[in-house]
Amino acid sequence: MLSRSELISYEERLRFCSLLVDMGIRKIRITGGEPFVRKDIMKLLTAISKLNGLEELTVTTNGVLTSSFVPQLKEIGIKSVNLSLDTLDPNRFFVITRRDEFVHVMKTMEELLKHDIGIKINTVVMAGKNTQDIIPLALLTKDLPVSVRFIEEMPFNGDGHQFSGIIWNYLRILEEISNVFPNIQKLADSPFATAYDYQIPGHRGTVGVIAAYSRTFCGTCNRIRLTPQGDLMTCLYGGSVLNIKDSMRAGHGDEHLKELFLSAFNNREKDGFDAERKQLATPHESMASIGG
Repeated sequence: MLSRSELISYEERLRFCSLLVDMGIRKIRITGGEPFVRKDIMKLLTAISKLNGLEELTVTTNGVLTSSFVPQLKEIGIKSVNLSLDTLDPNRFFVITRRDEFVHVMKTMEELLKHDIGIKINTVVMAGKNTQDIIPLALLTKDLPVSVRFIEEMPFNGDGHQFSGIIWNYLRILEEISNVFPNIQKLADSPFATAYDYQIPGHRGTVGVIAAYSRTFCGTCNRIRLTPQGDLMTCLYGGSVLNIKDSMRAGHGDEHLKELFLSAFNNREKDGFDAERKQLATPHESMASIGG
């Protein structure tokens, strides 16, 4: 259990976001852990949404505590939410998450749709756990304007279960979908996208496949991450390249902090494999520790 002083504060998070927007960052996503366990989450989101120059603010959530916040999310201008959902079966949901919260997640989805907030459903495909859910989840796109993205499992996805390796890579996931929907069509991928996007003819929504383990998108990745401990990461497979919290608490001014940020950004590894080879620290126990 980390003490409060070991975690980056609300003011430090906001300062970090403000500096990044000032430097040209136009999109910020708040992830976790789970953002909505924080008592100050709406205060933080509201403050970030007001940063001059920010064009898009999104949130990634497991949906358990989120439904009551949806009207506020709409009010501050959030247009899209990433909803983590690995199965549509309540029993498998309980086995995977160890929580009997499926109904609350579906309530969040209902509220997001009701308030016309875009939904990206993030599904980690795990051998022996939820591969039978690929088609039912893809079928959600028939009548709902949602994007269902199937993600390759990563070595540090969650805790408490054995990593299944790359049994279900992005090609196999796509093959599974194509076997049922042979006329599935490839869509143009947006710049810097991590997902390969597709649409099943006649469906309102879209399907995406994210090669998180295969790392085929590394060449165009422009993402950076800030952990709860204040570590700046330029790759999920790499380690911390700068501790923002320590730099701020050392009294550095804004311009010096920007120089530190730029140095870190300009020296990122060429891809996730290179970052993994150079990562000397203990592998991450969970995506929750790095806000993936």
